Amino acid sequence: MSRPRFWDPDGKRYGIPTYPYRLAPDGLATRRQLRAQQLRPGGQSIAAQILWRSRRCRTGIRAAYLYRTDLAKPVRPMTPAKWQAVAAALAARRTCPGCGLDRGYTIPTSLGVCVTCADAPALAA
Repeated sequence: MSRPRFWDPDGKRYGIPTYPYRLAPDGLATRRQLRAQQLRPGGQSIAAQILWRSRRCRTGIRAAYLYRTDLAKPVRPMTPAKWQAVAAALAARRTCPGCGLDRGYTIPTSLGVCVTCADAPALAA
């Protein structure tokens, strides 16, 4: 039986321990996996990586970096000022620059204004 293409647990070929998709050992996690566990890398360096083939990038190979879960730190709680800043940013994305109304949905960047304002010239004709 042959080894998978990106199998390099010693890091001799790629410089850091490398595993194929879905074959990373326990105790390692991506940033998203850490966040799902309410953890963050906490300043630690990359412990390993996962490589897989993909048509989505120019090189044809994508990477996901792995961090040790035992060295991860808890996520810092959101302060009231951060909650307020996030709420203001989301409100700005919902406010139409044409009519100035909060539309309750994110204004499409393709239009630049709400759907009502974008359709107004067509309705006037």
